[in-house]
Amino acid sequence: MKKMFLPMLVPALLGVSACTPSNDTTTSNDDSAKSMATASNFDDVYNSISDADIREPLKVLASDEFEGRLPTTEGEKKTIDFLVSEFKKAGLKPGNGDSFLQKVELMEITADADMTMTIGDNTFAYKKDMVASSKREQNTVSLENSELVFVGYGVNAPEYNWNDYEGLDVEGKTVVMLINDPGFENPKGGKFQGTTMTYYGRWSYKYEEASRQGAAGAIIVHETAPASYGWSVVANSWSGPQYGLVSKDKGASRVAVEGWLTLDAAKKVFSDAGLNFDEEKANAMKGPYNKAMDIAASVTVKNTFKKSESNNVIATLEGSEMPDEHVIYTAHWDHLGKDESKEGDQIYNGAHDNATGTAAILAMAKAYGELTPAPKRSVSFLVVTAEEQGLLGSKYYASNPVIPIENTVANINMDAMNVLGKTKNVAVVGMGKSEMEDYLKSAASKQGRTLTQEDRPEAGYYYRSDHFSFAKQGVPALYAEGGNEPADDETAKYRKRMNVIVTGCYHQVCDEYREDWDLSGIVQDTQMLFDVGVNVSNAEAWPKWNETSEFQRAY
Repeated sequence: MKKMFLPMLVPALLGVSACTPSNDTTTSNDDSAKSMATASNFDDVYNSISDADIREPLKVLASDEFEGRLPTTEGEKKTIDFLVSEFKKAGLKPGNGDSFLQKVELMEITADADMTMTIGDNTFAYKKDMVASSKREQNTVSLENSELVFVGYGVNAPEYNWNDYEGLDVEGKTVVMLINDPGFENPKGGKFQGTTMTYYGRWSYKYEEASRQGAAGAIIVHETAPASYGWSVVANSWSGPQYGLVSKDKGASRVAVEGWLTLDAAKKVFSDAGLNFDEEKANAMKGPYNKAMDIAASVTVKNTFKKSESNNVIATLEGSEMPDEHVIYTAHWDHLGKDESKEGDQIYNGAHDNATGTAAILAMAKAYGELTPAPKRSVSFLVVTAEEQGLLGSKYYASNPVIPIENTVANINMDAMNVLGKTKNVAVVGMGKSEMEDYLKSAASKQGRTLTQEDRPEAGYYYRSDHFSFAKQGVPALYAEGGNEPADDETAKYRKRMNVIVTGCYHQVCDEYREDWDLSGIVQDTQMLFDVGVNVSNAEAWPKWNETSEFQRAY
């Protein structure tokens, strides 16, 4: 999919300012966001969305019985059976012909944990200092004394006049690169979009670009702040079974080895190469940069792999007047499964990420099923697999859409929703991108809330969830969630207390359902996004991307 990204988006990016979008972004289509709900019982249905509608499926999905919802496991079977049962109860029809399922062909590759990486005189331990894997369908994949080349941020972005690979031939070599993009730690340099991450800052882009450049290996240096997550997330997420979509070339077009180094390990490597890491990083921020390191890496990845099938789940409420046109809600049902090598708790329950969004989409489906009459356009609910492995379920859907892309009006995404109580504001992820925000502004104002930019645009969350797969296809995609301003003093106290408990649980076994969670914030956001979807499904015109967005639909 990444090969499609540059030709689709570069022309639009040429007009993008390097500045962060303003929080008060509006568009000329603001009138289109006025309430258009035609259902006679809209208000009753809106107000009926309750804590119980979300809490009950949340408890089920995050239970130990579902084993962390890893694709292709017994946990998947239990999950999709539950989802299909709930959609049927809501009165929805199968979204894929006579089936609620869309088969997704996955290639599961598991690297043997008994590996080390040698760079110069240093030997680095798996998960402690480094992780390495391969997307190639080979039993053994090796780098043998592969020459290292530092390529700065590993970015080739013509629209920003930036190419870290310029003048390089990296065939057979291993590239070493920084995480995020050049704007993150040098926002005053006017590069990219300042502290707001672009897609060039994502790890997925960096491996894909290294592959296009012909490198044998690609290693990313981890740093917590620019990555927006700690090393434990890397160690947990890039070890164990790794999934990709089935490819015709069996992964041959990918670099042989994809890896990460901790910051401490990287500093040792640079020092052994006679380089100062901090100085080289500073050079990489200033402009396109690369340098031979005169040091080599060796690692052997022993793979077991198997082809498997997972499932996206799709359900549809047929539109009353324009049934061929669809508004699509998305959430991902999957998480990380379990790690039987761990002592004690072995299950990554994924309660917040993303049993919350999956439970909310079921509450949303129930609400739509109660509208009389149904919205003018069809509304579909797509609950995808393998998001944690690189948005694979939504990528597969975008390449093999059940509903033609040209009939897909808009996408609304629901991921890791707010368990910290009601808020006065709504955090818009990727603020300023489309007219979907006009509908959101209207829905939020009914709740007395205002739109603000997400807390950490530098983390690049717009490129890290399933709506991104739709955006790349030109479909206006909205991702918004409860903000950081508690609704009242009691909520502020609760929020402070709960933050202490849940902080650090992202992709950890402690991401578990808690009976004392205040789900009123999820109810609030579910009602708001219900309002958005109903109005988009009844509007005369389709929403558009804003002119400054890097995404555009070919109208």
